Amino acid sequence: MKRPPSIREVAQLAGVSLGTASNVLNHPERVSTATRKKVEAAIDELGFIPSEAGRRLRRVDSKLVGVIVFDVANPFFSEAASAIEAYLAQFSCFPVIGSTGGDPTREADLLRLLLGQEVRGIILTPSSGAAESLKLLSSRRIPVVLFDHPALEDGMSAVSVDDTRGAEIAIEHLHSLGHRHIGFINGSARVRQAQARRVGVERSARASHNELTLTEVHAARFDAASGEKAMHELLTSHPEITGVFCANDSLAIGAMRAARQRNLGIPQDISIVGFDDIDVARELITPLTTVRQPMTELGTTAAQLLLEQPAHAQDIAFVPELIVRESTAPPRSWRI
Repeated sequence: MKRPPSIREVAQLAGVSLGTASNVLNHPERVSTATRKKVEAAIDELGFIPSEAGRRLRRVDSKLVGVIVFDVANPFFSEAASAIEAYLAQFSCFPVIGSTGGDPTREADLLRLLLGQEVRGIILTPSSGAAESLKLLSSRRIPVVLFDHPALEDGMSAVSVDDTRGAEIAIEHLHSLGHRHIGFINGSARVRQAQARRVGVERSARASHNELTLTEVHAARFDAASGEKAMHELLTSHPEITGVFCANDSLAIGAMRAARQRNLGIPQDISIVGFDDIDVARELITPLTTVRQPMTELGTTAAQLLLEQPAHAQDIAFVPELIVRESTAPPRSWRI
């Protein structure tokens, strides 16, 4: 029986080094288009068949798992990342963590770096431009679980929270207390979570049968400084507002700071609701009413799906929960 052609013969026919030929198979992003086409032509001519089983075995043996999120400094992501790390540790695996800030270029760079490390799989909070990156991972048969994002296609596992429902229950809470003029401090309109939470706010407004007046402002970032600035903008243009919903707890902390700078009592003069239920939310001078995301469960489930690779993909959406604390109360007009 004739011996099957080797990768060395492919390299010789294509006129490239053995390492370059190997990169075309294992790390195509490292090779120029022209060189890759020469190697692919040699593969076709010789009938070379790469050992996918061997490549898959190397990945399974790997102890590294890529974790790429929007912003690991954000308490929501840091708590979830801790849960991912704890679960992976049970299997002697280690996370390699990076942040994209929602930038597709940064995301692509991080993914290329992780591919070079022969990671076992990747947990990814995808940017708006993730389609090409996901195609590359699929072509390399790298297991992927989307985190804090619904599945983008059939056959893809994902773990997220129902952001739309979370925003709905936040507005419903303020409405039930008697607030009729409500502000909404949202994040960047290009971020999926901000888009989904805006849908929830709009649904609650429609369900109120025109009882609510809602005013939305966009913060530059999902952090306290941006929340503070947005709150000043909101109260300057709409002083009639008595309740504010913020798209995450960091924004809410900044909003509380701005309210106090204006000598507004919380909740005596203005009620504030956050989203996430980060650890510090309950420790504030005025503990924050917020929509709880189960960060530990999200992280643990994502890591479990990645390592176990169930036969059928799972798109899991957790239901958020309203946690009522001391930052919300009926408006003054309802207490007189």
